[in-house]
Amino acid sequence: MIRHCALLAIMLATCLTARLSAAEPSHDVVIYGGTSAAIAAAVQAKRMGKSVIVVSPDKHLGGLTSGGLGWTDSGNKAAIGGISREFYQRVKKHYDQPSAWRQQKPEQYSRYRKDDDSMWVFEPHVAEQIFEDLVEEYKIPVVRDAWLDRENGVEMKDGKIVSIKTLDGKTYAGKIFMDTTYEGDLMAATGVSYFVGREANEVYDETMDGVQTARARSHQFDYPVDPYVVKGDPSSGLLPKISDKPPGVDGQGDKKLQAYCFRTCLTTAKDNQVPFPKPEGYDANDYALLGRYLAGGWKGVFNKFDPAPNQKTDVNNHGGFSFDNIGMNYDYPEASYERRQEIIKEHENYQIGLLYFLANDPSVPADIQARMQKWGLSKDEFVDNHNWPHQLYIREARRMVSDFVMSEQYLRALKPTPESVGLGSYNMDSHNTQRYVDKNGHVRNEGDIQVSPGGAYPISYRSIVPKKQECANLLVPVCVSSSHIAYGSIRMEPVFMILGQSAATAASLAIDGDKAVQDVTYDQLQPRLLADGQVLEMKRKPKPSTVVLRADSLPGIVVDDVDAETVGTWASSSVVQPYVNSGYLAYDAKTKAKASITYKTKLKPGKYDVRVSYSPNANRATNVAITVSSGDKTYEAELNQREKPTHNKAFASIGQYDLSGETTLTISGEGANGYVIADAVSFVPVK
Repeated sequence: MIRHCALLAIMLATCLTARLSAAEPSHDVVIYGGTSAAIAAAVQAKRMGKSVIVVSPDKHLGGLTSGGLGWTDSGNKAAIGGISREFYQRVKKHYDQPSAWRQQKPEQYSRYRKDDDSMWVFEPHVAEQIFEDLVEEYKIPVVRDAWLDRENGVEMKDGKIVSIKTLDGKTYAGKIFMDTTYEGDLMAATGVSYFVGREANEVYDETMDGVQTARARSHQFDYPVDPYVVKGDPSSGLLPKISDKPPGVDGQGDKKLQAYCFRTCLTTAKDNQVPFPKPEGYDANDYALLGRYLAGGWKGVFNKFDPAPNQKTDVNNHGGFSFDNIGMNYDYPEASYERRQEIIKEHENYQIGLLYFLANDPSVPADIQARMQKWGLSKDEFVDNHNWPHQLYIREARRMVSDFVMSEQYLRALKPTPESVGLGSYNMDSHNTQRYVDKNGHVRNEGDIQVSPGGAYPISYRSIVPKKQECANLLVPVCVSSSHIAYGSIRMEPVFMILGQSAATAASLAIDGDKAVQDVTYDQLQPRLLADGQVLEMKRKPKPSTVVLRADSLPGIVVDDVDAETVGTWASSSVVQPYVNSGYLAYDAKTKAKASITYKTKLKPGKYDVRVSYSPNANRATNVAITVSSGDKTYEAELNQREKPTHNKAFASIGQYDLSGETTLTISGEGANGYVIADAVSFVPVK
């Protein structure tokens, strides 16, 4: 019996020793994730005298900021403060050194500004080195390539996280935990409520959430393109990456995600260039839709190369067919690590294959191919990953659902936002979500929204803490509590660093007060945030009364822009009032691309006063060409959109005409000397 007890004691001691050897010392703050938000949070925790550890599934620090997004989506730069601002000041300090300019002189780079305290465009390796410098300076322990055990890796007690465990068996104990991943894995594993996809407009009383076929005018096909393998033959099947399902009803919620892509760092410097490789499994047929689009005359392919220092560029998605791998990411947020790697690899092969196709395929027009052949991958970037970015642009995955949800109403300042912990200011920006076949048998993209919130707006502390009953010691500064369309603005890298710092401040105060993160009072939080350089509010210009006309309240037969057919690139807007229903479309004549919009209706025989709605402004065209066709009659008119409309403060009459049966009105952008606005048109019977 004594022998058995001794054996049991030895076994218990052995198990205890094994557990201790697999566990890190306890820390005040445990941060899971290696993004820009993680490093900002860790620095702030250190500054507040707290012990902190960063447990990162990634080997490289900085997430997308060091992963290719060198062209910062900054919005209003005055809204960026604290450690986030410090990061861009460090970028400026780096490029103030002559040695930083290897392929060009600083005066040759138009984005380099001596009179600014910060620099907002940079090379990926420069950003990564700054994050590494911060870690070294503040002696922040970082565990890399450490993946949360999503099934059994969170130990909870009394509504709090006690420790987290990674797949290698190591555990990390702490007082406060933070999820700084793009995916929200720790948040989800803890049991905190979240949402994936797009809410219906009615959920948070919004206008731009859910399905958006009518508003999806940007990054759209500029003219009709046949989607079928054999043109005009639906039985032949669809070309690759086109959905055979209908897009859904506008404003209706779904589980689809805006597209992901890699932000690629290309260069024209021949001594620092790697030719575009041919990816494994390359199939030119994957780009048959692009080939068909190019054959139709599209010249906009990759015409937006945002310049970065040393003859480099940060290339994003641009146009109807581009880097966004539309519809290929729906299962990513909830997928296993193995499945996520498959999705990431598929995105990589798609984009590398696209570059190879444009530079080498004989079907690509010679002028476009010659332009693409000037570029290559940057030899000195991502050197351990065949010069390809190590971070996929996870524009959106899980989003927490807390007691407070940031929504369009708060971003537009239609409702006051409580307890600001930082500002956002970028457009409410959703990339396309699906590619489908419209009712006319043409391929279309759906989901793109780019609308300004109207100025810098506060982000609430309540949106980065979960419901108290779900977890009392977790902060989530990346997958914040937000609707889909509001997250489209919040999800910018400078904002993530701002929120990471604010989250660490709240964590430190919670530790000092021995309280739940939800019980940290704003009276405690606000003064420390301000003292540390955070910008918490900015005055917005007085918002004028919204002048929105409802189509069903207007005289005559009204056709809105959402029901019209467009050719070319038209941007959705609601900046200048008045307008009909949800907003209007705008065509920028500077692009000199073909653009038109056609409204169709059926009229009883008679004379009609034909009216066109637009919001006037000094940048509008004075010579907008309009054609009205009805039966065998065609009428032409010209409209000055700088003049104030006289009917309902929104409509201008272009004439009275005899009309009958099928009738069309077409507004053309050809030859315009300014922006062309397309809102609604009305046909008012003349008595």
